[in-house]
Amino acid sequence: MTPQRVIAARASDRAMSAPFPLLRQIAPLRERTFDVLVIGGGIYGAWTAYDAALRGLSVALIEQDDWASGTSSASSKLIHGGLRYLEHYDFALVRHALGERRLLQRMAPHLVQPLEFVLPVWKGPRASMWQLSAGLHLYDLLGGFSQPVPRHRRYSAAALRQEYPYVDPERLLGGFRYGDCQEDDARMTLAVVAAAQGAGAWVASRVQALELLREDGTVCGARVHDRFGDARFELRARCVVNAAGPWAPALAGAAAPKVRRVKGTHLVLPAIPGCREAFLLTAQDGRVFFVIPWYGRTLVGTTEADVEAPSADPTDEETRYLLAGARSGLPGIEWTERDVLARFAGIRTLQAEDAADPSAITREFEVTQPEPGHLLPIGGKFTTARCDAIAVVDRVERALSRPHRAGATHRHPLPGCPETVETFPRWQQAMMPLLTRQGVDAESAQFLTQRHGQRIGRIGELLRENRAWAQRLVPEAPFIAAEAVLAVRDEMALSLTDVLRRRLPLALVAPPPRAALRAIAGLLAPELHRDPVEIIYEHDAAPA
Repeated sequence: MTPQRVIAARASDRAMSAPFPLLRQIAPLRERTFDVLVIGGGIYGAWTAYDAALRGLSVALIEQDDWASGTSSASSKLIHGGLRYLEHYDFALVRHALGERRLLQRMAPHLVQPLEFVLPVWKGPRASMWQLSAGLHLYDLLGGFSQPVPRHRRYSAAALRQEYPYVDPERLLGGFRYGDCQEDDARMTLAVVAAAQGAGAWVASRVQALELLREDGTVCGARVHDRFGDARFELRARCVVNAAGPWAPALAGAAAPKVRRVKGTHLVLPAIPGCREAFLLTAQDGRVFFVIPWYGRTLVGTTEADVEAPSADPTDEETRYLLAGARSGLPGIEWTERDVLARFAGIRTLQAEDAADPSAITREFEVTQPEPGHLLPIGGKFTTARCDAIAVVDRVERALSRPHRAGATHRHPLPGCPETVETFPRWQQAMMPLLTRQGVDAESAQFLTQRHGQRIGRIGELLRENRAWAQRLVPEAPFIAAEAVLAVRDEMALSLTDVLRRRLPLALVAPPPRAALRAIAGLLAPELHRDPVEIIYEHDAAPA
């Protein structure tokens, strides 16, 4: 049999299945040896598993907690080129990211939405108007043609103040407006995990890798703990991709490469009335940060600080730092600590460099091989994870001495994608009345189309099952009860925290009061087959 036919035969070991519902099947993980085990259910692990499965490799993808429960649900929620990286002359990275921005928006126009940014410019030591103009021209040029956002334009100081009167007028020279894209990072990660399952990968959350298995000096799998079923077993694979992010070095042990962990904190604040644009601002210490509209609220972030631990909570100092920066650039908003609705932090694992300023550390991606059979990715960005995963799977093929097959994730739209980018606005306008006729309010209907795309048919099925599920979980946020039920039935949500923090970002945009939590627990109890009191007790004990 030719090598190509061997690959085809292996691909048929598991028939291609539907992306949803996500199926948590543990028995196959115990019973067979996989070509590749991917450890870590963040965006890098998800894209790696998807790419490998499309190439015909047998794939197991495991995550110790919930999908995107680490850094991949704690980002700035952007698909962007990284304008600030031009300051560090990372032209190749910016061009690469802008290419991915275009591609991802075409693969998932329901998940990746164009967003315009306002960049005010004040007189001072930072870049001047002409320097920023040159940088934005370069940003547009590096993006190439057919980008999902318009090219930048320039504002005079008077025009900027007229449109955004809360911008600081002191020493204001003018500003710019440019485009990037926005997404819900946890939802995006979940879609890629589902795509991996659809391509033939076995996927399971709540399966923790305790230690790597080694035979004759080669990594050959991992001893794992099924935390949901409370069982330990050996998961065998011919190659292991350790995509556990900040947890990866600890799992690698003495063979781990040196990395630098950088913590980024974000705040969730009320919406800026009447403003649909984001802002790129500069703090007093010269670092840039974002002010971004998101689900009817505002994200402010991020900080950058070196840390040792793989996870960390936001601090009061970081909160005051971000609020001070926002008040300095937008004094007309006057946010205080009392306005903070929620805050979250994520840890990025970057190459170990000597730069004193964490923001100056390169985001360039690298695939390391600490030992035979063990690959460990370092660096990268949420935006470039798809393309970076191709490099990981290329290395997997070499480690397995397999014939090379080109990555194909770019050829397949993500689950829920309408037919084309161009038709998405028309499709969305056609779908929203169908939802409102079933009792969904207009704002929630809009977000349903953006979060689920063509999968809103499943929402319709649930609303026919119970029309009361068209109501919001809390009045302040555009998420309905049917979405919470869908999260458990189809999206492998195993706890209240999974539902409220990642399937729906309700815990961030409108943290439910106690009475609402009890009602949501009661809604989900029959779906989770658990007692509502137990569900809330577990939620209270879970990390934020």
